[in-house]
Amino acid sequence: MPSPVNKLRFGVFIPPFNSPPTQNATTSLQRNIETIQLMDRLGYDEAWIGEHHSAGTEIIADPLTFIAHVGAVTRSIKLGTGVVSLPYHNPLWVADRAILVDHLLRGRLMLGVGPGSLPTDPAMIGLEPSALRPALGEDLEVLLRLLLGDGRVSHKTERYELVEAATQLAPYSDPVFDIAVAATASPAGPILAGKHGLSLLSLGATTREGFDVLAHHWDVLEAEAAKAGRPTDRSRWRLVGPMHIAETQEQAIEDVRYGFDVFCEYTQKTIALPTFRAVGETFEERVAWINETGLGVIGTPDMAITQIQRLMDQSAGGFGCYMMMQHDWANWEATQRHYELFARHVIPAFQPSQRRLLAAQEWARSRQSELDAKNGAAIQAWTDKYAAERKQEQSTGVD
Repeated sequence: MPSPVNKLRFGVFIPPFNSPPTQNATTSLQRNIETIQLMDRLGYDEAWIGEHHSAGTEIIADPLTFIAHVGAVTRSIKLGTGVVSLPYHNPLWVADRAILVDHLLRGRLMLGVGPGSLPTDPAMIGLEPSALRPALGEDLEVLLRLLLGDGRVSHKTERYELVEAATQLAPYSDPVFDIAVAATASPAGPILAGKHGLSLLSLGATTREGFDVLAHHWDVLEAEAAKAGRPTDRSRWRLVGPMHIAETQEQAIEDVRYGFDVFCEYTQKTIALPTFRAVGETFEERVAWINETGLGVIGTPDMAITQIQRLMDQSAGGFGCYMMMQHDWANWEATQRHYELFARHVIPAFQPSQRRLLAAQEWARSRQSELDAKNGAAIQAWTDKYAAERKQEQSTGVD
């Protein structure tokens, strides 16, 4: 049974993995929009959208623009940037755009920031990979000052210069929307999140490297927060992992024959991320890479519950939100069915309503014999009373 967390939130992390690049990009983006609309109707809590500029598969260049559009066609799901690659941008423009979208969404915006993941993105603007994490730390401090209205900001780097800069608007959210820092395997993200009192977005939670350091990452965050005198809250910790579920594992495996190999080839031949590179050359070997390494699930709702509980245990205290990584492993019909099954059979296992329903069922069953006897006696008494009254009426000639 799942650990007794109060109410785990659920959502989706959309890079997006729209593969292969031969498909219609416009309809791919529409499918991303409809995925979030579906999840909004099914009661999911959050959707995070990535920023990428190269490699032909992750095709959303500006998550804030995308979120502004999706916000108008959804009702309650919160929408986050997963993530804005902060070193690519002037922090003033990031602050301005995020505040604008926060107003348009009436407080449903979440802002995730990170150093950037695709090495080919910063290469196009002359940034070295080794410079990205230091730049993120520097730029995040500037961004927070701008968002929180901490006076006029003057700051100069090799990438931008601010001269008495400030935003015109304050955020709609008071005092500011939820801000999260991305983390994979290194402690850089937890250090920044703890130092500034921000949320943590563990993008590599299910990879071997990321899983091994899950509890350590939270320890780092708490230590940095303590040094800065900031509180911590595990409900602001989000973990990401890939899944596709169906009624049976055989059906789930058959579903992903549609696009799983193309996805695996993208991780093997296009993106340079050693921690998230498919293993194997055959379809069967690649399915084993997902299921047997703990990276994710291609299977059933019960397997999904086991995977989330495994992460819960490894976190050594719990986390606040589990997000499925979006992908085109299955066709659109099977993908929709996946999200519906997850909402019906996985989400309730980690929320209080199911515990109450099961307790109510157990209580009713435990009293079944007693209540059956009482009900039977009451029915018999009523029957006897009615028979006696009829007999009396007949003896007096009343019909």
